[in-house]
Amino acid sequence: MLNWKELTTLEEWEEVFNRSAEKPAVVLKYSTTCPVSASAMEEYEEYLADKPNSDVDYYMVKVIESRPVSNRIEEDLAIKHASPQIIFFKNKKSIWNTSHWSATKKHMTAVLD
Repeated sequence: MLNWKELTTLEEWEEVFNRSAEKPAVVLKYSTTCPVSASAMEEYEEYLADKPNSDVDYYMVKVIESRPVSNRIEEDLAIKHASPQIIFFKNKKSIWNTSHWSATKKHMTAVLD
């Protein structure tokens, strides 16, 4: 069972971004052609495996297939694009982000739990 939702449209992103005023969210920006992203996706799924009911919403964006969404996230949260990249945000502001080989279950657990 997936504990995250893929964002594919700007409308979906805007809804998530606006809802972050009430509920924090985490988004994984992921490239389907990158081995480092594949590793980050595995780590993300492992982290989420034991989070059945969470105070945080979790999302994923494929940066190549959903380029406009990826670009808007970069703009709205004022974070330089990276892939893979994990961003924790609330109240429409980035609280924490990490990228590349730092996108691990251990790192997410240390920061998000």
